[in-house]
Amino acid sequence: MSTAKKTMTFSEVINGDTPVLVDFYADWCGPCKMMSPILKNLKKEMGDKLNIIKVDTEKNAAAAIRYQVRGVPTLILFHKGQVLWQQSGVVQMPQLKRIIDQKLREI
Repeated sequence: MSTAKKTMTFSEVINGDTPVLVDFYADWCGPCKMMSPILKNLKKEMGDKLNIIKVDTEKNAAAAIRYQVRGVPTLILFHKGQVLWQQSGVVQMPQLKRIIDQKLREI
């Protein structure tokens, strides 16, 4: 979803100044597929205020283990490397936007 000029590492992305919503997913996961259109709409609404990246837990097991992702989908909101919010399962757009707006006001 991001069109970064150079490929950044996961660590570089989550430690940046722009808050990042990470969607930990798996290709075989039905609920994960439901998150894609929700995240696309969220990106349209949030624009440059929020980066959204998807992380395949099977290809990036180390990141999933590090952040204790036990189920997919799991959404984690980072700002400057800190976890602001984490939740597993499908989160609908209105609730997701409300949570993110609230967390971004707190930073």
